Amino acid sequence: MRELRYLFALLVGTKRKYVDPSRAVEILKDAFKSNESQQQDVSEFTHKLLDWLEDAFQMKAEEETDEEKPKNPMVELFYGRFLAVGVLEGKKFENTEMFGQYPLQVNGFKDLHECLEAAMIEGEIESLHSENSGKSGQEHWFTKLPPVLTFELSRFEFNQALGRPEKIHNKLEFPQVLYLDRYMHRNREITRIKREEIKRLKDYLTVLQQRLERYLSYGSGPKRFPLVDVLQYALEFASSKPVCTSPIDDIDASSPPSGSTAQTLPSTTEQQGAPSSELPSTSPTSIAAISARSVIHKPFTQSRIPPDLPMHPAPRHITEEELSVLESCLHRWRTEIENDTRDLQESISRIHRTIELMYSDKSMIQVPYRLHAVLVHEGQANAGHYWAYIFDHRENRWMKYNDIAVTKSSWEELVRDSFGGYRNASAYCLMYINDKAQFLIKEELNKETGQALVGIETLPPDLRDFVEEDNQRFEKELEEWDAQLAQKALQEKLLASQKLRESESSVTTAQAGEPEYLEQPSRSDFSKHLKEETIRIITKASHEHEDKSPETVLQSKPENTTSQPPSNQQVIEVAIPHVGKFMIESKEGGYDDEIMMTPSMQGIIMAIGKSWSVYDRCGPEAGFFKAIKLEYSRLVKLAQEDTPPETDYRLHHVVVYFIQNQAPKKIIEKTLLEQFGDRNLSFDERCHNIMKVAQAKLEMIKPEEVNLEEYEEWHQDYRKFRETTMYLITGLENFQKESYIDSLLFLICAYQNNKELLSKGPNRGHDEELISHYRRECLLKLNEQAAELFESGEDREVNNGLIIMNEFIVPFLPLLLVDEMEEKDILAVEDMRNRWCSYLGQEMESNLQEKLTDFLPKLLDCSTEIKGFHEPPKLPSYSTHELCERFARIMLSLSRTPADGR
Repeated sequence: MRELRYLFALLVGTKRKYVDPSRAVEILKDAFKSNESQQQDVSEFTHKLLDWLEDAFQMKAEEETDEEKPKNPMVELFYGRFLAVGVLEGKKFENTEMFGQYPLQVNGFKDLHECLEAAMIEGEIESLHSENSGKSGQEHWFTKLPPVLTFELSRFEFNQALGRPEKIHNKLEFPQVLYLDRYMHRNREITRIKREEIKRLKDYLTVLQQRLERYLSYGSGPKRFPLVDVLQYALEFASSKPVCTSPIDDIDASSPPSGSTAQTLPSTTEQQGAPSSELPSTSPTSIAAISARSVIHKPFTQSRIPPDLPMHPAPRHITEEELSVLESCLHRWRTEIENDTRDLQESISRIHRTIELMYSDKSMIQVPYRLHAVLVHEGQANAGHYWAYIFDHRENRWMKYNDIAVTKSSWEELVRDSFGGYRNASAYCLMYINDKAQFLIKEELNKETGQALVGIETLPPDLRDFVEEDNQRFEKELEEWDAQLAQKALQEKLLASQKLRESESSVTTAQAGEPEYLEQPSRSDFSKHLKEETIRIITKASHEHEDKSPETVLQSKPENTTSQPPSNQQVIEVAIPHVGKFMIESKEGGYDDEIMMTPSMQGIIMAIGKSWSVYDRCGPEAGFFKAIKLEYSRLVKLAQEDTPPETDYRLHHVVVYFIQNQAPKKIIEKTLLEQFGDRNLSFDERCHNIMKVAQAKLEMIKPEEVNLEEYEEWHQDYRKFRETTMYLITGLENFQKESYIDSLLFLICAYQNNKELLSKGPNRGHDEELISHYRRECLLKLNEQAAELFESGEDREVNNGLIIMNEFIVPFLPLLLVDEMEEKDILAVEDMRNRWCSYLGQEMESNLQEKLTDFLPKLLDCSTEIKGFHEPPKLPSYSTHELCERFARIMLSLSRTPADGR
């Protein structure tokens, strides 16, 4: 009792995210002598808990009062009484009994009232004397209902064939407000009358439904059809035009054998009713001639279906008078049947409505009980997971309690999880409270202020002190934790600054790759870039005419250049895609062509080359405006181009990404200026001057013109987009290599990052359905591998299988359950769970059974809280060129995969 008081006090007033119930649970476990791995049924656990609480309160009440029968609050709250009346062996009897949890059978009933009716009216009672065969039975009538009424829903039945219990997944509906007047002893006379009336109506309803069924399933054979449709089909057949109109057409179309022609022709003539004078001569010679002609095999003409031949059967001959009479009869019969069917359906609906409203009069809605809590179980009979829905009367909403997660919920979610019939989840226990007993939910008020007491204020002094002490300990733990984090952050900062100083002091000649995520570094990075690397010198090229190709631009030398490369420099030939080959003059070992090979640098070089004629005529500023206009036009065209999946220009250029996502113009302008101001363009006098113009324009931008936080946020999103792409590529590559664990980790990160990006706009990320599909396939493949390892029975294999499940399947299942609209994900989770639940019905060694029973509750946990999420895998540094190539390669390979493989 003490531990439970502490536990519930912490639930009310703690500052922690969750409380640890271990001490109370350990005490409760001692009361159950069963195996630790065996789950307790909710009714067994609740019964034992209420017994303990009743005993504890009884002892306390006896100590504090001298009355003969002290009141026990547990009895007053949870226990009621019913009167059992009936006939046994010809003798009437009445017994008053006490009840706490009221058990109800679920199988065969559609709603809670049907379950209660069946429980309150029991059938024949077995007699101790077998020779007495007289009919007997009994009824239950509530004489006193408890303020808190608990129903146990029995969802188990023992399968004799399999020799084990099985869970009943049938749907059972229950209302938010339950009126119990019909079950009260004081209303038994009127209830009996209404039950007789309902019985009479149900009998009549059965007759009507049988009669309706004869109309809807007509026929004497195994196949039956609605009678209205049968009449309609007969009418359609009678109204159809005949296939042919003369016996000669019949002969030509059917091609009978020669031996039967003499018999077929006269019979057909009789059916057609044609006069013999209208027929050709039927002498033996003529018949023989016809027979001779008919046996000639004409595979391409004789068997060809005439173009006007109807595609449905029709009568060979019917007169207008016959058709008129038949149509009149069929129309009349069809109308009669439709009216009869409609009348039957309306009568059935009226009877259903009458039965539903039988107890709706004012005298029978005086005992309302409101649903307060529902305990849900998901899984099978031997194992599963529990969670609860409890109604918050103060906030007027449902709350979901699932392990340490307490979340807002709704009646719709409760119905989906509790009614059953859809998944393996269904309600095991319903708790209703008397809607008129306001003391159950009434808030306690402060005597001085009149305000409602909340949280820790509602607790008695001893529990308030206990909770406050625990909260103080928690605050101290937080302070210690914050101090540790601060110290760790300081150490990391000092280490980073030391590395930075070492980096700045050393002059590196190693190759420097493109920035890891963003293809263009910010201006603050340029000064550092100059300190770390030798300035790249590119052969000076000039272009006097705008219509010359980029290859000419990059291979020609400017006229005013006469200097020769220093002796410590070397000439390197570099081929840049889409630009051409050109010569680079660089200090020995100091050139890295990766930056020159980025699509953005290619575009800038081409734009500057095309603007050199303007530069020579009007100066650097005019050349700059011409170049940036050309580059921007090119990027807009790329952004608007409809490309195949393997080509994504957003990866090629950050500005394409910005344009497609409608970034502010100032953001795009500043980004382009920074790219034209890149110091790598200082290899040539014209390029250098254009670079200087771009840098001057950058310096002229006022802080109020461009929101720096917004600017950084856009670039951060682009870095995340590239990072997401790399996660996706690596995940798909590992999937194709059947390395499903590695693939899953990368695809999980890709999906999460991509979802964040797509929340800001449809073009911010990649195809969500593609990532979702391969993420789901990874989980299914791993589940299959783990199940096969478990089935082997070998300890090592079994442990490996459970490691896969515990470390990679269970932690990530909530990701598939978060979005309830993703039906494929939910079905995949059900498939994985059903695979493991199927083992419960199989014979296996005790150690395997124990491991399975311990593992299943984790798998069946319906919580959407992600537990034990792995750290995102580290991505290697990569260039834009490599990123685009790998993306194109993997997407192209997916497009070649058969549809069922995707």
